[in-house]
Amino acid sequence: MSKTMKVGDSASVTKVFTEEEVRQFATISGDTNPIHLDKEFAAASVFGQRVVHGMLTASLFSTLLGAKLFEDGAIYLGQSLSFKAPVLLGEAVTASVEIIKIREDKPIVTLRAVCVNSKGQVVIEGESIVKVA
Repeated sequence: MSKTMKVGDSASVTKVFTEEEVRQFATISGDTNPIHLDKEFAAASVFGQRVVHGMLTASLFSTLLGAKLFEDGAIYLGQSLSFKAPVLLGEAVTASVEIIKIREDKPIVTLRAVCVNSKGQVVIEGESIVKVA
């Protein structure tokens, strides 16, 4: 476990998901819901336009945990997610994680995980649990 890691440590990343990324995710995941892929269908929806897959947006947490916050990476043990609002294609979203608990007996860390859209609205919130080197 990193000797300098402490409660309150955090990392964030901002991303704008592109048309191509949404289509690639649909292909990889098999989630071809027209709310993500069909402009006309989405226009008639409650959102009025296409939205990014929630799980694609949530994948930013993996970026932070596996490549940004922990110098030797981390292994996911669990992730809770609550989807609060949609992320629109072409909209910037910022994902952040913050250490809220470090177990003393094992290298297991709990983090608050939040995604916020360009308007400052929380779109996803949850908790990550990881094992660190």
